[in-house]
Amino acid sequence: EVQLVESGGGLVQAGGSLRLSCVASGFDFITYGIGWYRQVPGKEREGVSCIDRSDGSAYYSDSVKGRFTISADNAKNTVYLQMNSLKPEDTGVYYCARDLYANYCSKSGYLHEPGYWGQGTQVTVDS
Repeated sequence: EVQLVESGGGLVQAGGSLRLSCVASGFDFITYGIGWYRQVPGKEREGVSCIDRSDGSAYYSDSVKGRFTISADNAKNTVYLQMNSLKPEDTGVYYCARDLYANYCSKSGYLHEPGYWGQGTQVTVDS
C-alpha cells in the first residue's frame, strides 16, 4: 500500500522558514515522480515543486522559484521541501504527491498524473 506522510507545517512569520517532510512507503521510492502541491480554500490545488526521477532534476512553480528547495533522501524514502522567505500568500495545506505511472514531471512543478496523496500539512504565514 502506497503511503505518503507529511510533517513540518506550522505557523510562521512572513520572511521565516519551514521545512516540510514526506515519508513514503509501499513503493520503489526512486521510480516515480514525486512532488509537493498546495491548496487554499476556494482554489484548485496547485503544483509547487517536483523531482523528475528520469534525471534527478528539480522543478518549481514561478511563485516559489528561488525561495523553495525540494530534495530527496533516497536512503530514508523521504522528500523535503525547504521553504524560505515565506510570504502570506504561501499559506495553505501542503500535500506530498506521487505520480501514478511516470518518473518525470513538468518544468512548472507539476507531476504528469498525480495519483497518490498524503493527508496534508497546514502552513500559515502571518504578516
